[in-house]
Amino acid sequence: MGIYLATPKTEKFSEDGQNDVVRYGLSSMQGWRNTMEDDHAAYPDMDASTSFFGVYDGHGGNIVAKFCAKYLHRQVLKNEAYVAGDIGTAVQKSFSRMDEMMCGQRGWAELNILGGKINKCTSMTKGNDQADDWGFEEGPHSNFTGPSSGSTACVAILRNNQLLVANAGDSRCVISRKGQVYHLSRDHKPDLELEKERILKAGGFVHAGRVNGMLNVSRAIGDMEFKQNKFLPAEKQIVTATPDINNVELCDDDEFIVLASGGIWNCMSIQQVVDYLHEQLSLESKLSVVCERVLDRCLSSTAGGKGCNNMTLIIVQFKKPVFSAESEDEKPSPKEEAVIGSDSKAVVNDC
Repeated sequence: MGIYLATPKTEKFSEDGQNDVVRYGLSSMQGWRNTMEDDHAAYPDMDASTSFFGVYDGHGGNIVAKFCAKYLHRQVLKNEAYVAGDIGTAVQKSFSRMDEMMCGQRGWAELNILGGKINKCTSMTKGNDQADDWGFEEGPHSNFTGPSSGSTACVAILRNNQLLVANAGDSRCVISRKGQVYHLSRDHKPDLELEKERILKAGGFVHAGRVNGMLNVSRAIGDMEFKQNKFLPAEKQIVTATPDINNVELCDDDEFIVLASGGIWNCMSIQQVVDYLHEQLSLESKLSVVCERVLDRCLSSTAGGKGCNNMTLIIVQFKKPVFSAESEDEKPSPKEEAVIGSDSKAVVNDC
């Protein structure tokens, strides 16, 4: 039956958690696809003052998504910019660091460990979790240029009343503010003017809405076959892992954010998702159960078309009161800086 199963796999991985600032729920489901290529990360206490949530939507396999789920937040934590308080720079560098780490001997071995092809206990990468000396070692597979598969990455980092969202690809993060939904990320599609310009300058082309007729996103981690121009920096390659960064100052009107893979957004608009979540949150207190209901709602009744992709959804709900208390009269209304995406406005810092 090609890329689809005879019947969908509707078993779900679900999880709930919380700290003093947020509570979250998540759920993921393989659905009709032959394999599960999504992965995720949820660390409400990444450090004493910071929460980290991420959705990774793999393509061509699940290895890169698994790699990101395991390592991306760790690289953010250990980056010198993060230690200095510059979260945006740390996140941007950590996206690119994923590509660097997946090359060479250690990258090859770690990807094979994640794919179950070699045993970690006997591999040459023993101790990877402690060391950060990834590189092009001499020996077998030292010339490995990285995986041909890839993954989108959309992460949200919360510290005090500051929210940072970084995105590469077409997974999305949105926020509900007084029931109104706003984009916090932008889809990276090859037909977009700036994306197409970079692709063409790097020697690629766009055909039928796909990079070189193959890939339907223009930014992703992995996909190293599109990143082999030795005369260009990483951010100017045909496909780049460089994310868009959006910084948002939160206020008491903000209710929750949603991160989800493309399998959700293929079926529902961002406003439809948020409206449905509001409806379900009035009936169900457990966030993972609410996530599960969204996945079931999006699942197609037959193979093919919308509702047949892998699905992952994370809800991060802000506890009240979290942010500085201003009267309603003192709060300026949200301004429109730009329209990001196609079905609602982009949120900005003003509350």
